Amino acid sequence: MRGRSTGVGRAAELCEEAWMTTYVLVAGGHMGGWLWQDVVDRLRERGAEAYAATLTGMGDRRHLAGPETDLETHIEDLVQFIDHVDAPEVVLVAHCHGSFPALGAADRRPERVSRIVYVSAPLPMDGFSVHSLINEFEPDPAVRDEWRQRAEQAEDGWRIPTLSLDDVQARSSFAGIPADALTRLVRLAAPQPLGTLTQPLRLSGAAAELPMSGVFCTGTQMSIAMVESLVRSGDPRFRVLTEPHVTFFELDTGHWPMLSAPDELAGVLLRAAAGEGQRVTA
Repeated sequence: MRGRSTGVGRAAELCEEAWMTTYVLVAGGHMGGWLWQDVVDRLRERGAEAYAATLTGMGDRRHLAGPETDLETHIEDLVQFIDHVDAPEVVLVAHCHGSFPALGAADRRPERVSRIVYVSAPLPMDGFSVHSLINEFEPDPAVRDEWRQRAEQAEDGWRIPTLSLDDVQARSSFAGIPADALTRLVRLAAPQPLGTLTQPLRLSGAAAELPMSGVFCTGTQMSIAMVESLVRSGDPRFRVLTEPHVTFFELDTGHWPMLSAPDELAGVLLRAAAGEGQRVTA
């Protein structure tokens, strides 16, 4: 990795590196590729190529969802998207539980992925679904209960409804989003197929050595200090977070930085692709 510089010199280096970088951005639950438009624009302005994927049932593909839509569907969506991007490698960026199909796709196309960047996202693990990961590691029983109840109340038994504007405005995770963007988020959100959250992720291990970066949004009470605490717990499942190819960043914003801080997030994505970020050691 190139030695660090500061100020104008480092900004010029990042712009130069951006010309050789292609990003594929994946939204989390209920959201389509439209969510990333501000970040896509900023990455392209700085010389990178950037594309936002829309998975089955989300965004303008919401009409394609059905009871059979599951995590495998979304993984295959992303595999096909990567296959059709005209670049030898991509930086795969995933928000929230878009991290699950992102890692699943990287596991199947490791030779096409130069780095995975998780933005305000859980760390996917082999054999876990989104729901089982929350049940295993979420310390707040109220959060676990809310996820369970929403699954049990799924419309037609297979799709989780979206939140209303009142619900969204009452949640701290949406803090910092401009009012017009918040209204658009609620209007364009799609019901989430339940199978995408309950089907376990199955990995071959092919992506285990891929460079990885985590971006924590401190407005959600997530931080690098939390990673250090997980590592100190001694749980072997978190040992991967100390590997040399894993780095971390923090953004002082809420859970949706692509809407609340697109400039800052684009800058972090450029730095992550360049191999920067803070490491955590055992």
